[in-house]
Parts: sequence; C-alpha cells; structure tokens
Amino acid sequence: MLTSLILSLINAYSIVIFVYVLMSWIPHDSGVVGDVYRILGMICDPFLDLFKRLIPPIGGVLDITPIIALVVLQLIERLIVIIL
Repeated sequence: MLTSLILSLINAYSIVIFVYVLMSWIPHDSGVVGDVYRILGMICDPFLDLFKRLIPPIGGVLDITPIIALVVLQLIERLIVIIL
C-alpha cells in the first residue's frame, strides 16, 4: 500500500518535471500559461537545482539537468521496488 503510494508520487513528479521542461520551450510571459509555468517552477526547481549545482549547461546553453533528475527518480523508484 505505502509502496504503491510512493511509486505513484514518484511517477507524478516525473510527469510534472517533464511538463515543466516542455513548457519551457513555449512563450510563457503572461496569462494562464505563465501562471502554470511559475507554479511548476516552484514545484520542480528545488529538485532540479540540486543537479544544476553539479552539472553546468553544455556549451552554456543546453541544460541536461532535467534528464539527470528523471534518471535519478527512476533509479530511486527501482530501488524502492527491489527493497520493498
């Protein structure tokens, strides 16, 4: 029961990060899209900032930290499945 709840939360957070990254590709200065983007930023940025401190953008432009963050979440998920 608890395991499935934790795994569901990890999956939901992975989806939130993915949507946040996709939204970064579209204009989001104002309006509903901007509000949603800011809310997702408040949810995702603390976790992504952990990796941004360790991994600088490639060429100063390409930020791969969301990919690394998603991989880490998947590894945590698999570890939980193995342990529990």
